[in-house]
Amino acid sequence: MNIDPAVYVRNAIRSVPDWPKPGVTFRDITPVLQDPRSFRVLIDMFVYRYMRQRLDLVAGVDARGFILGSVLAYELNLGFVPVRKKGKLPFRTVAEEYSLEYGNATVEMHTDSVRPGQRVLLIDDLIATGGTMIAASKLLQRLGANVHEAAAIIELPDLGGGQSMRDSGLEVYTVCSFSSSDP
Repeated sequence: MNIDPAVYVRNAIRSVPDWPKPGVTFRDITPVLQDPRSFRVLIDMFVYRYMRQRLDLVAGVDARGFILGSVLAYELNLGFVPVRKKGKLPFRTVAEEYSLEYGNATVEMHTDSVRPGQRVLLIDDLIATGGTMIAASKLLQRLGANVHEAAAIIELPDLGGGQSMRDSGLEVYTVCSFSSSDP
């Protein structure tokens, strides 16, 4: 491949103007997942980043973090744990509420998802305001895990989420970013 892998993945992301509302450009990773080559390039980037790091689990955030996290956990020979939206898990859970632009939301995990001291990679598809990832990190920490890093495909730096996550003490890695002025 003669192109930087991050640029290759970024170029595969579809931008949908005025969705879900006028003035918003939605960054859609579906084309990355649909194309076997771009999906492999994406996963390989994450694998190469984390293959020599001492990790115990990958935690994926509902829902696209499940896709990335489960494949990455498999490739790294690690376990996978889901961080779900409230009310989706059947066993005893621990919950963390966080703020959204127009209200609040809650994420949950099973109380036995992690053991104290386990090193966990937290993954999702996109970092916007950072609220979901920060809440997921707090859940993992409340259960005794150490969040090694929070990773995503896309960061939207204009919304400040990546910086909020860094300010909260989370290490953050993203493959690419889009500003509000990017087409």
